[in-house]
Amino acid sequence: MRAIGEARLITPLRSEGGHRRYSRYQLKIAARARELVDQGTPVEAACRIVILEDQLEEARRINEEHRAGVEPRRTADA
Repeated sequence: MRAIGEARLITPLRSEGGHRRYSRYQLKIAARARELVDQGTPVEAACRIVILEDQLEEARRINEEHRAGVEPRRTADA
């Protein structure tokens, strides 16, 4: 998690005691990056891949909403 954080893919919140706190979304992103790293992808490249995959997923969701005639909703990260 620290290597992924150092690559600035995710930034945890901190508890009053200084402990890192991650959202479910951040854990999902970190797990995907870890999967890529375990397959031999460098951390920086894995983080970029995860960002691009996330952007593609968001674009697909927005396109689907447009096709359905629904006003696209924005995520907190957008």
